[in-house]
Amino acid sequence: MMKTYLGKDKAQESAQESAQESAQESAQENAQVNESLKIGPHRFQSRLLLGTGKFTSADVQKAAVEVSGAEILTFAVRRMNIFDQEQPDLLQKLDIAQYTLLPNTAGAKTAVEAVRIAKLAKASGLCDMVKVEVIGDDRTLYPDPLETLKASEMLLELGFIVLTYTSDDVVLARRLQELGVHAVMPAASPIGSGQGIVNPLNLSFIIEQATVPVIVDAGIGAPSDAAKAMELGADGVLLNTAVSGSGNPVAMAEAMRLAVEAGRLSHGAGRIPVKRYATASSPVY
Repeated sequence: MMKTYLGKDKAQESAQESAQESAQESAQENAQVNESLKIGPHRFQSRLLLGTGKFTSADVQKAAVEVSGAEILTFAVRRMNIFDQEQPDLLQKLDIAQYTLLPNTAGAKTAVEAVRIAKLAKASGLCDMVKVEVIGDDRTLYPDPLETLKASEMLLELGFIVLTYTSDDVVLARRLQELGVHAVMPAASPIGSGQGIVNPLNLSFIIEQATVPVIVDAGIGAPSDAAKAMELGADGVLLNTAVSGSGNPVAMAEAMRLAVEAGRLSHGAGRIPVKRYATASSPVY
């Protein structure tokens, strides 16, 4: 009899342990889902989006992409051989099946041009997502707000998953969300300038009112810029030149990955309030 009871106890204990393990695994899976970056129907664990242009070689590009941990890679359709057969294959060394490709409409100056480029990318079977980029000023490469809105609306009607590059204009970002875009991508500063976040107040306003992911795009120069964007509450960071133009693109790609992760953790943890005067770190008796 004693052996029977012991056997039952052991079986119950085993069942409880199994249930606890299942509950822990389920909680971990839920935490991963909740922490993931959701854009339309897609989910991503990495919050760093990486551009693929300007690398000195395909080997350097491949190494930088791999160490960055990025799952979304963006490229200008106009610079790919799907647009012009004489253009090189800029992704030749990458196993593109491992990534989600995000074609962008760089070079477009009107909504009609942007839609035409997006259609070409989609017809090539690259992805159903598109980064809308309609440039309105050649010197700053800031987007044309009216054509950007128009292009976003047209592409949404065509069934694209639309991520729109915009300035740090709070009202424009809200209008884009009201249209139904799947992510807004405010510029930190002019593309490729490396100036970092020039208007953190506007960026914070955009993030506060966001109903879709906010991915800070353009102008990031250093890992501290990426971390700052994430600390402000951005959902992700997209960059290219800061990595490809650095002295060591592979090391910088890793630094950017760590910065994005650190910034995200910091935002979740909550920083201490800024005070005017000192507060002793040790108790004073």
